[in-house]
Amino acid sequence: MIKTSARVQKNSSYLNGKSTTGTSTRAKDVSPVSGMCPICIHDCPILCEISLSAFRGREALYPEPVQFGASTAASLKDYRLDWSHFNIQSGVFKVQGIVEDPDLAFFQNVNIKTTVGKILLKLPIITGAFGSTAVASKHWDGLAIGAALSGAAITIGENVCGMDSEAKFQRGKLTYSKDLKRRVETFRKFWDAKHGDVIIQTNLEDEKLGVDLYALSKLEANIIERKWGQGAKAIGGEVRINDLDKAILVKKRGYRVIPDPEDDMVKEAFKEGVFKTFERHSRIAIPKQKSFIEDVEWLKEQGAKQVFLKVGGFRPSAIAYIMKFASEAKIDAVSFDGAGGGTGMSPVSMMNEMNFPTVYLEALVLECCRILKRKGAYVPDIVMAGGFIEETSILKSIAMSNFGEGPIVKAVLMARAPITAVMKSDYFLQLSTKDKLPRLFADRYGTVPGKFFIATPDLKKKYGERFNEIPLKAVGVYTFLTERIGVGLQQMMAGARKWKLELMNRSDLMSLTKRAEEVTGIPLADEIDKEAIEKILD
Repeated sequence: MIKTSARVQKNSSYLNGKSTTGTSTRAKDVSPVSGMCPICIHDCPILCEISLSAFRGREALYPEPVQFGASTAASLKDYRLDWSHFNIQSGVFKVQGIVEDPDLAFFQNVNIKTTVGKILLKLPIITGAFGSTAVASKHWDGLAIGAALSGAAITIGENVCGMDSEAKFQRGKLTYSKDLKRRVETFRKFWDAKHGDVIIQTNLEDEKLGVDLYALSKLEANIIERKWGQGAKAIGGEVRINDLDKAILVKKRGYRVIPDPEDDMVKEAFKEGVFKTFERHSRIAIPKQKSFIEDVEWLKEQGAKQVFLKVGGFRPSAIAYIMKFASEAKIDAVSFDGAGGGTGMSPVSMMNEMNFPTVYLEALVLECCRILKRKGAYVPDIVMAGGFIEETSILKSIAMSNFGEGPIVKAVLMARAPITAVMKSDYFLQLSTKDKLPRLFADRYGTVPGKFFIATPDLKKKYGERFNEIPLKAVGVYTFLTERIGVGLQQMMAGARKWKLELMNRSDLMSLTKRAEEVTGIPLADEIDKEAIEKILD
């Protein structure tokens, strides 16, 4: 009973005090219903959600505006079911995917490669989508090169061209984008042309501006991904703009900018510092089956080798329609993004309170895929997103999707974790130049930047003199993806005695809670192998 009360208290307290918005409460024992202090007093200097909203209104809906471009945000809510509610079963007698020879069965020999929409990946990860948010643009070289070195795919997110001040247009259609060109070329600088690729994500604004045609014809892009939403928000893409001239430029390109940067009173208020950033919003997608199928066909006629789709954790009937549309259009892959996180300026209340959490969402998607398979219909590859940061949740997601014919979920999409890896790498590299590294870090890992990253020797050996062309923050992303997640996957799979990723299946998992079993059908730990035990010992 004590644990339940504590959990309820934890979940209610975020209502009026959130670290994402920089708010808190004076009292610790807040009302479990509202999150307000039991007694609210006049002489309180602390900004809670209510008081911040009294001063800043709509700004309080978003993660701290002052941190935009240097942060990512996520939900604070406990959804009562996540990947920690499952454990991976280990084995000992039966070995699969490798010769039964202890001299060969090292975890380093585990094959974690996968294929998504005909794209071969060295590890089951797609990074992104990193779009027009400042944090993505600022750290693109680290993110892109780190992904290329790792053999992962990377998604260039929505609105990049619309936000590019140097982009050129003729009759409203894009003819040149310095930023999109830079992003594609940066990835390809260390791409082996075999593993991973650049995925160009486009929303309604991008379609209107002709971004897909430019990417296919001028940049020789292979993959276009349409976007209808994400786990962090079910509405259009949003960013902040701290420059008046750019706000006007973006408005003229067709975006909704709030407040109106061309209004004289708004200009004056901005110059006086009443507010410091404009909001840029995108249109909301309202797809139709026929037009979507025709759009996929049109993209392939224009040269797209693969067409992907990115959607949020919408209601179950919408997920069913999405799978129906994707099947009939024979789209290559669909990414489903569970509630929780984002890379940019998602509304905090939407991150907390809207869309299906990831485990619930995957169970729903798998049900739709199985219905389609039973009917003999085409099923696209599935990619799951929503809070993945390490190897165990990735492995559980893939294993849960394998009912005996290979996994339906081919990979996961990671956004916040790679950004954290690149931001932290960049920050500590800056600290090293100022001789301000934390003492504990310096004592353990030294003060020479190249020695911070354990993967440096391997990359130097592989790339020789070209290693000097690799930004060290890209080494940080590579180290995170390959040395941590990649090796972690190999170790966990060797523990399950499975030496190929596609061999991991539902029998390798156990549910730890009744809710996990009810939602996914994975048996509880105390129910697994009961019949086998009787048979073996009889």
